Amino acid sequence: MLQSFMNIFTALGDVVIVPFIIFLVALCLRVKVKTSMMSALLVGVGLTGFGWIISEFTPVVTKIINQMIKNTGINLPVVDTGWQTSALSSFHSTVGISFFIIGLILEVVLFLIGYTKVFFPTNLWQNWGFMIWGAVAYYVTKNFWLSLGLSIFLMLYILMVAEIQADRWSDYFKINNGTVAALHDMEDVIPAIILDPLWNLLGFNKVQLTPDVLKKKLGVFGEPTFVGALLGVIIGILGNLNRLNNLSAWGQILTFGFQLSAVMTIFPLVAHLFGKAFKPLTSEITEQYTKNESETTSKDVAVKSKKRWFLALDDGVGYGEAATIISGVIMIPIIVIIAFILPGNKTIPVVDLVSIPFMVESMVAVYRGNILKTICTATIWLSLGLYACTYMAPMYTAAVSQFGVVATTGAALIISFNVMGRPLNALIFAAWISGSPIWIGLTIVVYIFFQVLLRTRRPQIWEYLRKMSEKNLPGYEKPKNTVKAKAVESN
Repeated sequence: MLQSFMNIFTALGDVVIVPFIIFLVALCLRVKVKTSMMSALLVGVGLTGFGWIISEFTPVVTKIINQMIKNTGINLPVVDTGWQTSALSSFHSTVGISFFIIGLILEVVLFLIGYTKVFFPTNLWQNWGFMIWGAVAYYVTKNFWLSLGLSIFLMLYILMVAEIQADRWSDYFKINNGTVAALHDMEDVIPAIILDPLWNLLGFNKVQLTPDVLKKKLGVFGEPTFVGALLGVIIGILGNLNRLNNLSAWGQILTFGFQLSAVMTIFPLVAHLFGKAFKPLTSEITEQYTKNESETTSKDVAVKSKKRWFLALDDGVGYGEAATIISGVIMIPIIVIIAFILPGNKTIPVVDLVSIPFMVESMVAVYRGNILKTICTATIWLSLGLYACTYMAPMYTAAVSQFGVVATTGAALIISFNVMGRPLNALIFAAWISGSPIWIGLTIVVYIFFQVLLRTRRPQIWEYLRKMSEKNLPGYEKPKNTVKAKAVESN
């Protein structure tokens, strides 16, 4: 039965399955059939557009990156072969397929009973992120229930983090009551929140390095189209350092400049179309959570409302957003250099370098598009991610090899930097595969603590993150303490 369901899902693909789920959700919200159908069609069109752009861009940028890595002379034993290996393997695993069904049921039930505000099944394809960790755990432990339990625990913890960042993502990417909740997106929210006060202390919030500010101060030179062309030329040069006297090299350099410029120009247009698909749903949600509310600002209502909930969307929606792709592209040469000089690291990111915009998407939302903060946080966290990949590589390679996934690079060990380069996830994995009730119990206790905190202090958490994000706005001034101000006036 499980395999039959997976065969159907694989045959239809997420471009068909996701719109179908959106259509059902819209009907459940009592949206008109015609409107529900148009929403579903636009979701399918948007996903298709994202797929076309990324599929065309990936081989081009991968070629340039491979040349860049070759020019540096890096020779590390663990090679990143991309997230596709993880997705393929997860659907060939008994633990993975079992979680796909059980996890889907749990995600629906947890949403219906109000345990989570995030409706994950609208992006059910991303369940493979939980499935692959369980599959690798099963290879190591041979314990089916422990491995399935790990996948379920990761799902619970990611839903919690997704809910914490949902208001910020929805606000920044301008998709009402929409968010991302994939495993490879969410972990980065944690260092972003933790490090934000430090970056503000250092004055990074006053460094207005955002797409809007760049556009305003630099004019045409700050447009995403121009920035994309400039970054493309720079990366093209790095990939052709050994043959800059060759005309064909400059042809590749300039062509890549136009290609990256095209991605940064076209992607937001597709994202806007994708966002239009959710207007009927979000308007219905907005009507529900604002009904009978007092006359306050919409932001205050959104933060304080107990009725608000979010649809989990494909993270491709944010991939081409200006601050996201600029930060991600800048991080490509940075992380390659770090991989070379980092003591004890054995991993060289290759294929998943093009996925770095996905990896920083939630950071960008938390920081309201502050590129400097995003790059600083990503540099620290992705560096730790290299160590996580080095630790996971032997287990990951052995696990995926069981499912007929063979490394075409000739490398002794393979990894997915996007999936396994997650320091916190790797720590949770290590605790669970140890089989120790103490370590496993510790992860559960920490989760329960923060889950209770979220349940009882959600408005305060969202309000805190909103105020922190506003510090990145141009001309931000710290609000005056009204109590002290009144005291001064009375004196």
